[in-house]
Amino acid sequence: MNPFIPFKCLLTLGMLAMLSSGAQSRSLTANDTLRLSLQEALDLAVKNSFELEIAKNQVDANTILNNYGVAGGLPSVNGSLTNTEQITNLNQKLNNGTEINRKGATVNNTQASISAGLLLYNGQRVVATKKRLEQIQLQSEASLRATLQNTLGAVSASYYDVVRQRSYINTIKTSIAASEKRLEILKARKEAGMANNADIFQAEIDLNTLIQTLMEQEMVERTSKVQLQYLLATETPIEISLMDSIRVEPSFSLDDVLAGIQESADFQVADRQIRINELLVRETAAQRYPTVRLNLGYNYSRNQSTAGFTLLNQTVGPNANVSVSIPIYNGGLFRRQQQVAEINVKNAKAQKNIIARDYSSDAIRLFETFNSTLEQIEVQRKNYDLSRQLLDLTLMRFELIQATIIDVREAQKSFEDAGYKLVNLSYAAKSAEIELKRLSNKLFL
Repeated sequence: MNPFIPFKCLLTLGMLAMLSSGAQSRSLTANDTLRLSLQEALDLAVKNSFELEIAKNQVDANTILNNYGVAGGLPSVNGSLTNTEQITNLNQKLNNGTEINRKGATVNNTQASISAGLLLYNGQRVVATKKRLEQIQLQSEASLRATLQNTLGAVSASYYDVVRQRSYINTIKTSIAASEKRLEILKARKEAGMANNADIFQAEIDLNTLIQTLMEQEMVERTSKVQLQYLLATETPIEISLMDSIRVEPSFSLDDVLAGIQESADFQVADRQIRINELLVRETAAQRYPTVRLNLGYNYSRNQSTAGFTLLNQTVGPNANVSVSIPIYNGGLFRRQQQVAEINVKNAKAQKNIIARDYSSDAIRLFETFNSTLEQIEVQRKNYDLSRQLLDLTLMRFELIQATIIDVREAQKSFEDAGYKLVNLSYAAKSAEIELKRLSNKLFL
């Protein structure tokens, strides 16, 4: 196996099953082909991504919860109705000497009420809760943007990995063509009595080795395509024909990248978490204040009996009251909850600083790698052109019996090495570019 072919682990059977199954799978033939540009691959990934769907649903859920009613700031209205039928045996003796004995007396009791409660004051806890719900909604929107950036970054890297594998294959095919030409020349020489079987056998061995290398590289390419299909969430494994080459955008400024980190989705998520935890401190502190509620109601009560001292008792009317609840002592629970909430604020700030530190460090490292790789690409592109010219020239000299088999093999090896290195450098630069854009929130559809 050619040492320049990168090792790739085969995907699990579960992943393959995921790609080949689905309740809504459409019928595809073996000749179906997706011809994707990078933009089309990104559009397809965003359309099919389950992670983005979950993040979007979370935004919708938090938008629904961002309401004063959920925060406890709106009035609550409750109604109740009960009707009781009862059969009793009645035995009563009144102080005027009257006695009542009645078997099977029926009693009907009806109760109906409607009540409303309105919070007047609870230490601004409702206000803090409502603001926290707003921050949670904004945080989920930032999480959605972070998921989008991660999806675009993963698909872009996987897309160009397939392009890289295809470039390896093209380099191997060019070398195979050179080996076939060498074998053709040797056979012609043998017919003229100017070559022996040993040279032909060696040429055939070299050609077969390259063909085997090509087969191995095609397997690696298929594996890379399966990984891309997994990210695109296509319904059935199909052949993907890519239409791009690896093109690097050199217009990068480290200052712009570092400034963009402050606007990155992950950084915004961490910043929102600080605000959420600060509002939780206010909520827990508000539990130590009195709670004042206004309660209004309207009651209806009717009690009717066929026997007894009271045959009918009916009351109807409104009522109102103001209740005040004052926490006096609960073992320091609220105070301890507030202390924990304050610690969580410190942790959230530390987490934000960690993200800023890690992202800045990664950005500086990737930027240096990116610039260094670009410089190497310029040199390696010249080496590749020279090695291609050298291979053509050596084949011409070999045909004119001015070069040996060893010269041709060395020229082929130089061409293969130059091709592999140029592709690897281009992919490394593109990967650094994609990651820099992801860190600075600059990956777009």
